[in-house]
Amino acid sequence: MESDIRSINEIRKLGIDALAEALGPVDMARFLQSFDLGSGDYTKERAGWLDQSLDEILEEIKRKRKE
Repeated sequence: MESDIRSINEIRKLGIDALAEALGPVDMARFLQSFDLGSGDYTKERAGWLDQSLDEILEEIKRKRKE
């Protein structure tokens, strides 16, 4: 039993076409711009968080809220 396997480029084109049809080109662009890939190194930052106690984390949150 063979199935049609689409390339990632085909899937992207189908997705863009579906979004454009459902939302229109302007809202499609706005929707795509809403995704933020972020920055930084989560794994490295996470290691620092794991070494903190709950009290230390809460103090850090309080300090940042005052800034």
